[in-house]
Amino acid sequence: MSVLKLSAFRIIGILLIVAAGMVARPQAAAAQVVAMVNGVPITALDIQRRMKLIQVSTHKSATRKEALQALIDDQVKIAAAKPFQITVGKSEVDNAFASMAKRSGMTAEQFAQQIEKSGISVEALKARLKADLTWDQLVRGRFQSSLRVTDADVALAIKNDGKSGTDSVGYIYRIYPIMIVVPSGSSPAVMESKRREAEELRARFQDCKQGLAMARALRDGAVRAPVMRTSAALPEKLRQILDTMPLGHLTAPEVTAQGIEMFALCSRTQSAEDAPIRSETREKIFNKRFAAESKRYLEEARKSAMIEYK
Repeated sequence: MSVLKLSAFRIIGILLIVAAGMVARPQAAAAQVVAMVNGVPITALDIQRRMKLIQVSTHKSATRKEALQALIDDQVKIAAAKPFQITVGKSEVDNAFASMAKRSGMTAEQFAQQIEKSGISVEALKARLKADLTWDQLVRGRFQSSLRVTDADVALAIKNDGKSGTDSVGYIYRIYPIMIVVPSGSSPAVMESKRREAEELRARFQDCKQGLAMARALRDGAVRAPVMRTSAALPEKLRQILDTMPLGHLTAPEVTAQGIEMFALCSRTQSAEDAPIRSETREKIFNKRFAAESKRYLEEARKSAMIEYK
């Protein structure tokens, strides 16, 4: 082998070593331990991921210091729960993640792909969920008595907010779900035909006794078991529809994965206990108390934690 060829091989080898070093340096920097919390390391990569998570979820930029503090708090929360044998497993975190996906109208897999496209690490989000779930159980358990909201608390808050008596009135609805089944893969013409059939049923539906019988008589009609729903448990838009529509009538047809769905309103009973304002006020009082107890307890937990900055 000539000297020229040997030199060329040496140069290539040097370039490969340099290139490998250039790749390794960013990876090493990302893996650099920035802090230790009760023996658990927090790396520069963890901080980058949390900064992005905060930015996307709050629509506000987070500083490196803010992200680091949030990560430290996560570990402090998990450590504080261990003496009480409170642990949150993978299945609980996955269920919480799936619930977030469902609220966004997606499956867990679709949601994971979507947030990854936004630059958020699924691993980072699940780590935060684990800390939040753990802390929620701990605070609720330790301060159960002080977090309890009584009916008197709710009534006083409503009075102080200047709400009228009518604001404290809600309803309990008895609803029959009615489905006109449309087979999967049906043509638009079939779907339109079934929609017209649903509209015709709605026009003839004047009371629940006869109307439900008509719905059951339809070739592809199905009447499900009645459900009871309170005003407080319904979205405001649906609540307004049910509050104003006549009893014994159907809601407008809606296309679903199974076919055309409508709801028959068969009873509407007034109930002060189930008024939306009461539910909203109760939740507001609880959240305020929880935030106060959580802040105080976290400050105490930080003092006993072993935090070491690198």
